[in-house]
Order: sequence, then C-alpha cells, then structure tokens
Amino acid sequence: MKDSITKMAETKVSKLMLSMGIPMIISMVLQAFYNIVDSAFVSNMKEDGEAAINALTLAFPVQMLMVAVSIGTGVGMNALLAKSLGSGDGERAAKVAGNAEFLGMIIYIICLLFGIFGAGAYINGQTGNSEIAAMGTDYLKICCTMSFGIVFFSIFEKMLQASGLSLYSTVAQILGAVINIILDPVMIYGLLGMPEMGVKGAAYATVIGQIVSFAAALLFHVKHNKAVKNSPEYIKPSAGIIKGIYSIGFPAIIAQALMSVMTYGLNIILVRVDESLVTAYGLYYKIQQFILFAAFGLRDAITPIVSFSHGMKNKERVNDGIKYGIRYTLIIMAVGLTVLEIFSVPLADIFGLSAETKKLCVSAIRIISISFIFAGLNIAYQGIFQALDSGIQSLVISVMRQLVFVLPLAYVFSLFVNQSLDNAWLIWLTFPIAEGVSAFAAFIFMKKIRTIHNS
Repeated sequence: MKDSITKMAETKVSKLMLSMGIPMIISMVLQAFYNIVDSAFVSNMKEDGEAAINALTLAFPVQMLMVAVSIGTGVGMNALLAKSLGSGDGERAAKVAGNAEFLGMIIYIICLLFGIFGAGAYINGQTGNSEIAAMGTDYLKICCTMSFGIVFFSIFEKMLQASGLSLYSTVAQILGAVINIILDPVMIYGLLGMPEMGVKGAAYATVIGQIVSFAAALLFHVKHNKAVKNSPEYIKPSAGIIKGIYSIGFPAIIAQALMSVMTYGLNIILVRVDESLVTAYGLYYKIQQFILFAAFGLRDAITPIVSFSHGMKNKERVNDGIKYGIRYTLIIMAVGLTVLEIFSVPLADIFGLSAETKKLCVSAIRIISISFIFAGLNIAYQGIFQALDSGIQSLVISVMRQLVFVLPLAYVFSLFVNQSLDNAWLIWLTFPIAEGVSAFAAFIFMKKIRTIHNS
C-alpha cells in the first residue's frame, strides 16, 4: 500500500503523468483495437464483406453504450477511490471499490436483458436490408449476453489505475487483445477445424478476449492491489457512496453514451443518403479511435492524479496535473492528426471496400481528423473537471461536442450531399466545427474553475 500511495503523493507530476499515462494509453488503444479488428477480418470474408461491416457499424452504438456505462462507473469509482486514498481513508476506499463491483452486477443484468429481448428491434430500426439486419442482430446478441467480461474489466481496470498499478491493467488488456486477434480469423473463417461462423465468430472472439482481460485484472487486483481491502461486506450497496461514484462518473457516462447517440443518429441520417456513407463513416470512426482512445487513456491518468492531489489539498500538484495533462494530450492529438493525414489511403486499403466507399472513407479521414486538436483539449478538460468535482461542466462540454452541434449540422449538410456524393465532405466538416466551438466553451469553464480552486 505504501509504495503506490507514496508514488501518487511524491513523484514529480510530469513523470507520474507519463508513468501512469503510458500504460493507460496502451490499454485504451488496445480497447480501440477490439473495435476495429472485427471489421478488418469480416470485411475480407469471401462473401458479403461490405454488408458485414455495415452490420457491425449498426451494432456499434450499443457496444459503445455498454462500455460507456461500465467505464463511466469505473471513472467515478477511480476518482472517488483515489481521493479516499489521498486523504488516508482506507475504509472508505474499500467501500467505494465494493460498491463499484455491486454496480457492475446491475449493469451486466441490464445488458443481458437487452441482448435477449431488444437487440433485434434495435438493429431492424436502422435498416431495411434483411441480410444486414440478421448479421447485426446475431453479432449484438452475443456481445450483450456475454458482456460481463467488458463490464467487470472496466471496473477492475480503473481500480488498479486509481491505486497507481496501471501497468497491471495494461497487461490484462493486452492478454485479451491477443486472444481476440488469434480467435478472429479462426472463428470467422473456420480455421484449425473450427466451423466457419462469419459475423458470429467475430462476436465470440471479442467477448472471449474481454473475459480473459477481466479474469487477469481480477487476479492482479486480488494479488497485488494492497491499497484496497477486499471483503464481501464492502459490496453491500451504500446510497451515499453510489451517489458519490455517479456524481463524478455520470458525466463520463454521458460523455461516452453521447458517442452512441451521435453514431446512431448519424447512421440514420447517412443511410437516407447512401449506405456507402454509413460504411465509410463507421470505418473512419473505428480508425480514429486509436487516436481518441489514446487521449482517453491519458485523461484516465489526469483524473486520479489531479483528484489525489485535490484530496491532499496540494494546489501546486493540482496545477501541475492540469498543465502537463493538457500539454501531453495536445502532443498525442498532433501526432495522430499527422499520421492520419499521411496514411489515410493505406488505412482505407485494409478493408475490402468498393472504389466509391473507399473514396468516401479517405475523405472522412482527411477532413474529420482536423478536429483532433480541439477534441484533445475537450478530452483533457473533461478529465480535469471530473477530478475537481466539476462534473456538470464536463457534462455540458460532452453534450455540446457530441449532440448539440453534430446532428443538426450533419442533417443540414446531408441535404446538399443528397444531390451528389461528391459533396460528402460537407458532412465531415461537422466535426471540426463542433469540437472547435466546444473547446472554446471548455477553456472558459477552466478559467473559472482554476480561479475558484486557486483562491
């Protein structure tokens, strides 16, 4: 316990941000890898590859929503746990961890019921293509009914991170990703004596990888996380602690959930123009997640570092956490922007796309990635807001950047694209505009919050 707590309290913030952030970045990039590896393999199936990608794109918002609720709960627990450890309250820390485990059980039950009773209706509400609907329903049912892996991995991952043990969470994530990569071609194409399962195989490979990550994270927590006491008595729900978790985590849930709402809404807008737009945007979205999720990983280092320092009432370390968090996030996004601009065509070539869909995908990569610098600022600010008990400001920025501007602008621009797919770049402009305006609002919020905390 002493080692991890001393590390959080005494290590130079710039160094601590990197030592904690790099494993978290790797972990989140691997999470993005889960989201794209299925698409890469199904796109190269012997038959119906592009239809299969479309099916996965339609299912993706619900997958994001499951992850949103799980990670958001973990983020709330992470900040509250780090703050409790920073103030030296080990008993409260144990109760925070136990209540997060209780919430994980509730989340999984909801996902299970949706998988059984709601997956088909959800997919059919987005497409009239029976082939795409059948594949999307099969994929989503498996991902929902076996979602306990991703739900509980999200909880234990954040538990390890809050205690300064982010390396173990990264190892757990890597194990699951490797299993997913190995099983995808085996189960999709029917290799090594396995039956050819197509889209269903992609789903099974994904959930098995998630279960492996959860099992590893649980083992690491029990064996190495001495900062948090483990006992069934701590799982007993406490209204006060659950409220504390979600007062911090709810904005994070909304931030991630709005990605689902935004993608669902865009799917509906784009499919009315042309199905190839849905496929192009879906693939771009998964490609760009490698960059955005890297920023999310650093954000997940910013939050416990700033929150721990806030619990210590150390203003200097809080300010250093803010400074280096923003600086490092901008570096990540600048590198990501450069990479996507240079390699847009090779990235689109990974998938078995028609010439028209590939052209649309490359256009999306080159235009939407312009928004990365603004998006990086927004992501860093949201992590800081959560750590400084300013969840409402984080929520407002999420709503602005993923809902208020995106869907109305995309709808208006889609009216021009209806006339010609050559105008598709107009829809992609939605994202730089939304992120830029939101970043300006986040900057204003940050100035006010820093004035309060430095007074």
